[in-house]
Amino acid sequence: MTNNSTKILLLTTLVSGMLISVSSNSWLGAWIGLEINLLSFIPLMSTNKNMYTTEASMKYFIVQALASSTLLFLIISKSLIEELYMMFSNNYMTAMIINTPLLLKGGAAPFHWWFPSIMEGLSWSNCFILMTIQKIAPLMLISYSLNMGMFMWIIILMSVTIGSIGGLNQISIRKILTYSSINHMGWMLAAMNIGENMWIIYFLIYSMLTLTIVLIVSSYQISFVNQTFLMGNNMSTVKFLMFTTLLSLGGLPPFMGFLPKWIIIQYMIINNMNFIISLMVIMSLVTLYYYLRICYASFMILYVETKWNIQFHSNKIIPIGMILSSISMFGLILSTLVINIF
Repeated sequence: MTNNSTKILLLTTLVSGMLISVSSNSWLGAWIGLEINLLSFIPLMSTNKNMYTTEASMKYFIVQALASSTLLFLIISKSLIEELYMMFSNNYMTAMIINTPLLLKGGAAPFHWWFPSIMEGLSWSNCFILMTIQKIAPLMLISYSLNMGMFMWIIILMSVTIGSIGGLNQISIRKILTYSSINHMGWMLAAMNIGENMWIIYFLIYSMLTLTIVLIVSSYQISFVNQTFLMGNNMSTVKFLMFTTLLSLGGLPPFMGFLPKWIIIQYMIINNMNFIISLMVIMSLVTLYYYLRICYASFMILYVETKWNIQFHSNKIIPIGMILSSISMFGLILSTLVINIF
């Protein structure tokens, strides 16, 4: 009971820190919110069940402390040092310098080096928090001071490219989802170019799809790609849900995950950003390739089982997972119907 109440308290302060950071009207207030958020998440990461969590929490603390101290230094420099006034009077330079520690906090390439190793040492619930909730405050602060210059487009292209190529040779589902998150980070930064709300729509759809996958893999304790082949014929519904959600996360057109990418592609083509969007779409196809590798077992819904095939004891299908997966399957069709009707 004590353990659960502690987790609830830490989750409350984690969300509170994020909200303080997002709703702050000064950079110092935003920094305080980021620190509250960080210090709430580190105790959540630590557990006695897994020996890797201590290493992961230490790495996470060092990286986030580096980003926070850099951000604080830049804020103080901007406020107090007269000699730097001319440099900071340039809006593009200000955005580039202040966004760098925020990109490090969010795990965008080329500041992603800490992300895969930390994810490997976390439980599935903490993986979900790190991939979604922990990105909200940095992304929101980036959107406040965004200047879509050459620096930001380089970050977007690097995130999309590294996120797709990095996941090709991985067998761990945690690392595959990590590189997928880096790829989606590039798309979210590109969505900020359209407007303030577009990246939020993208983020909400991405979070919903990630939650569905995390619910399925955590329920059946799947951590590696080859474990999906051990799911028997009696788990055909679970296979189908996992298969459709992964394809949706990859951005395949009939599914909900394609909707925000569709809007971004259309906007960028209208604005003659043909080379950039072509590269982003090609890299998304690469991510779709390694999603297909995970759900290869889902394609084979009925196949001949060997006698020594290890069966999963859990046959439960989470209702919320089914609901979210159904939204993922039919969301694009319903949303386009609603737009055409109204």
